[in-house]
Amino acid sequence: MSLVVESAAVYARISKDRYGTGQTVARQVAECRAYAEAHGYSVAEVYVDNDISAYRGKPRPDYSRMCEDLKASTRDGVITFHLDRLHRNMIELERFIILIEATGADVRTVSGGDYDLSTSDGRAMARVVSAFARKESEDKSRRIKSQKHEQARQGRRNPPGNRGYGYNKDHTEIVPAEAAVIREAADRILAGEALRSLCNDLNDRGVHTAKGAAWAMTSMSRILTAGRVSGQVEHLGEIVALGDWPAILTPAQTTRLRAVLRDPARRLNRSPRTYPLSGLVRCGLCGASMGARPTANRSRRYACNNQPGNQSCGHMSTLAEPLESFIIAAVWFRLDTPDLERHMVESAEDTDADALQRQIEDDRAQLESLAALYGTREITVTEWLAARKPIEARMADATRHMGRLTQSSALDGYVGNGRLLRDNWDSFSVPRQHAIISALVDHVTVRPAVKGRPRFDPERIEVCWRA
Repeated sequence: MSLVVESAAVYARISKDRYGTGQTVARQVAECRAYAEAHGYSVAEVYVDNDISAYRGKPRPDYSRMCEDLKASTRDGVITFHLDRLHRNMIELERFIILIEATGADVRTVSGGDYDLSTSDGRAMARVVSAFARKESEDKSRRIKSQKHEQARQGRRNPPGNRGYGYNKDHTEIVPAEAAVIREAADRILAGEALRSLCNDLNDRGVHTAKGAAWAMTSMSRILTAGRVSGQVEHLGEIVALGDWPAILTPAQTTRLRAVLRDPARRLNRSPRTYPLSGLVRCGLCGASMGARPTANRSRRYACNNQPGNQSCGHMSTLAEPLESFIIAAVWFRLDTPDLERHMVESAEDTDADALQRQIEDDRAQLESLAALYGTREITVTEWLAARKPIEARMADATRHMGRLTQSSALDGYVGNGRLLRDNWDSFSVPRQHAIISALVDHVTVRPAVKGRPRFDPERIEVCWRA
């Protein structure tokens, strides 16, 4: 073991810097410098990893850089406040031991003594210290998880890290301008608009996230599906209780948004729709779906696409603009019919969102009661599982019903008021236009053309109405 360290590396780390001040690592560095001065060692460089946990195995840039310098022999020793600042991971410790054995560097600690890793006794002591540090981290992690779970059950939100969009730092007050964005976004998604279209519009308007960044689909989806924005406590991804802070959305809206945005069939990476009847047009000869297939001169059209492996005939096509204009006009007209208004009222009575939400909350409370009974051993695990299955099935069914309410949401404010829709139609994105059309139209069948009739003949078009 060297008697003098001529080019020492001082290493400091803290797992959690709550206030971003770096004060704790600054104290570690000061103690290490004082130790070096007292022992006559020369400090060549200070390496600091602030707000990074060694227990969780996150990359530590300065630790990696220090090891590279030791390997290159530009550093001949390490001074740290305690060995647990270097490692709380046995795998990392073993790699460090191999490095120290190869380089002959010294390891000194301010509060934990020196470790001669070239000897079996020194290595054994380092392993013991690291093992106890690991146990301390695991115990702390278990206590924190237990505390968070208990807070969630009591309806209290866990202390926030970064400020959540829509609220102040303490999550006790709503930020009106941001809350308005969340409400607008929720309404537009429930009305059938695509996330990509929504984010593009907000970015074009200069509306940014809490950090001042542009909106991405993932960040918008995360906010809209978070329990916190509807005053609910979320724990491990599941809503477990009502919270004690003001809500921006209703719990029913959150349930519906989760059903829509977490639908496995939903694809976030597809291109925005450019054809408002996409997926709704069928071939009158073979019944296959007619997709978007521009002509050679780039005119938009719908065509039956005969490809290997499918049963489509490939003999039917129609220009997009006249077909879309015909269907859109029919939708406007249908919105003003008394039968549709009566049907929508009856459907709303049959699938009331608030009633479904109350059912979900009641079932969630029943699951909590079951868990408590199992915890006190008043029921067996077999009884608990048997009672839980029908409750979870009922919750899943109610959630699916909530997701289906999105179609009727696309028509909110327009049933019986087709003129309003007509006046605003051109301002809607194509995905929103598609959502409104598909809320009323199940499919459109295009029949074969009749010789001698106009190129676009309304007689060829058959609309199957959904409502």
